[in-house]
Amino acid sequence: MKTLFATALLSFSITVSAADKPIGIVIHGGAGTISRTTMTEQQEQAYHVMLKHAVEQGYAVLERGGSSVEAVTAAVIVLEDSPLFNAGKGAVYTYDETHELDASIMDGRDRNAGAVAGVTNVKNPILLARAVMEKSVHVMLAGTGAEQFAKEQQLELVDNRYFDTEFRYEALKRAKQAMSPQPHQAAVPYDPAWKMGTVGAVAIDRSGNLAAATSTGGMTAKRYGRIGDAPVIGAGNFADNNSCAVSATGHGEYFIRYQVASEICSRAKYQNKSAQAAAKEVITELKQVGGDGGVIVADKNGRLSWVFNTEGMYRAMKTEGKDAISEIFADGE
Repeated sequence: MKTLFATALLSFSITVSAADKPIGIVIHGGAGTISRTTMTEQQEQAYHVMLKHAVEQGYAVLERGGSSVEAVTAAVIVLEDSPLFNAGKGAVYTYDETHELDASIMDGRDRNAGAVAGVTNVKNPILLARAVMEKSVHVMLAGTGAEQFAKEQQLELVDNRYFDTEFRYEALKRAKQAMSPQPHQAAVPYDPAWKMGTVGAVAIDRSGNLAAATSTGGMTAKRYGRIGDAPVIGAGNFADNNSCAVSATGHGEYFIRYQVASEICSRAKYQNKSAQAAAKEVITELKQVGGDGGVIVADKNGRLSWVFNTEGMYRAMKTEGKDAISEIFADGE
């Protein structure tokens, strides 16, 4: 398959006074094998509508003076509530035909963070991750313990069947068929087409504070409590006001092993590179070792970008004085 590589054509850097910081937000709905040949015009339009709606909801928070944490939360909730993406309502199935969801959030002001893994009954996992960050002494909670905490925080709980969708169930059947010769596997040999829906958002607010949020249903047909990069701080999600904020999507095992999100910010901080250049470098290196995926990035100066090494990535951006833009394919459409 032809390898495609794309970076954001739209970025910005605005010189402003300390009292008037630029605001902006960029979101993603996952990277993977996203082909025009398998997507109808109606489906493509539905993705664009939802991406723009999510990024505009997040931007509205920033515009009225809200924090970057509030903005990324608002954007991710919209994506979690849509069946189009592999997060929340649209979460993929495990091998056992259930749904296990992961999420994380990080505040660039003090690197405070919260994450949850393997939750089965929380309607919006990003709200639980934020509650872990703001209302507990922990960083990550998992499974039934995380669900008990969600109940104590009075978050909305749902039956696991709430996350059922026909599209994801058909994907599970295909995955099981592919892995039938080796049913003991933790998951089917990785196919980018089955991991293209993790959602995320990064933003910068009026005070110059960065934040990142990521949410996912994980990998189709995952087994044995598999957890990917989305809830792992530094791998799939990271924010530091001294460098940048990153939300990642792709083959989670590689993003964990190479600590992709924090690696990008570290190179920007310590090697005097732009965050976008650091992201391009890291995602290129990831491809060389077999890792597919992409990232969205916001740096401390308010520049927003995206980088990916797959055929496409659902993505959208909104900055001050400009209309929201959304793109799906590597050619920018």
